[in-house]
Amino acid sequence: MKTSMDKSPNWLRGVQIGLGILVVILSIYALAYPGAAFVSLVLILGIILFIVGIETIISGIFLPIKGRGATIGLGILVLIFSGFVIAFPGFATWIITVFIGIALLFGGAASIAQAFSGKEYGWKKTFLIGVGALLIILGIMVLVSPVFGAQLAGFVIAIGLLIAGIRMIAGGATGRNMMPDASITK
Repeated sequence: MKTSMDKSPNWLRGVQIGLGILVVILSIYALAYPGAAFVSLVLILGIILFIVGIETIISGIFLPIKGRGATIGLGILVLIFSGFVIAFPGFATWIITVFIGIALLFGGAASIAQAFSGKEYGWKKTFLIGVGALLIILGIMVLVSPVFGAQLAGFVIAIGLLIAGIRMIAGGATGRNMMPDASITK
């Protein structure tokens, strides 16, 4: 029985280390330029959505499916919106950042409402109020300065990529899977 504690093959370890180094380098770039990283991510997502739109239209035309017209129509809408994102990635980033700011405001309000629901006491109530206030402050900052919001989003993404890259390098160096595996049996 093979478990995730068995050593990986040497070629796989090399790939993990190489890709991990690449991810760490890109995450450092993203940390240095978090706003540009977020705009780049939005542009990449626009390109992916453009491809999805093309596939949706082709499926609507050539596959025998119900709602053929709706499928083609939705595919065309995806093409239009993704084309807009590709043509104007800065504006699309601004819109997404505004939505992030609004989401932070709602999340903060929900946290504070939960704190005062009568079910929370002591440190948990204080924690919920503190988190809610922090989310509201961040939401206001993002709405007042979408550039700050884009940089914040890019920074969070960069930190996630840095952690993933380090995990990949550690997994390759040790030869062990660094991902939690729920399927391991005792």
